[in-house]
Amino acid sequence: MTYESFHAHVYYDEAGRETAARVRERLDALFEVQLGRWREEPVGPHPTAMYQVAFAADQFGRVVPWLMEHHAGLSVLIHPNTDNDLLDHSERALWLGEKLALKLDFFR
Repeated sequence: MTYESFHAHVYYDEAGRETAARVRERLDALFEVQLGRWREEPVGPHPTAMYQVAFAADQFGRVVPWLMEHHAGLSVLIHPNTDNDLLDHSERALWLGEKLALKLDFFR
């Protein structure tokens, strides 16, 4: 299967918001990404505050290795965008940092 685009969800709590802001600023400066808005409350399947980073498949080899080195202890979910959100957020997902329990029932 070929994926055309991906999302990275960067999770944070109140203590980690400043760190999340620094990661966000660097992502925006270094890569061709589209930053989603700050979500201060859980939304959809996401159990805690986060923001989304959208990027094309041709950026994967740059964005993901950078996040591997610079996620600063934050949890990051990386998944492809297909027509199956449940599989994208579960079986097809990659995690950096602590793997969080998503509310996958949201997709059922």
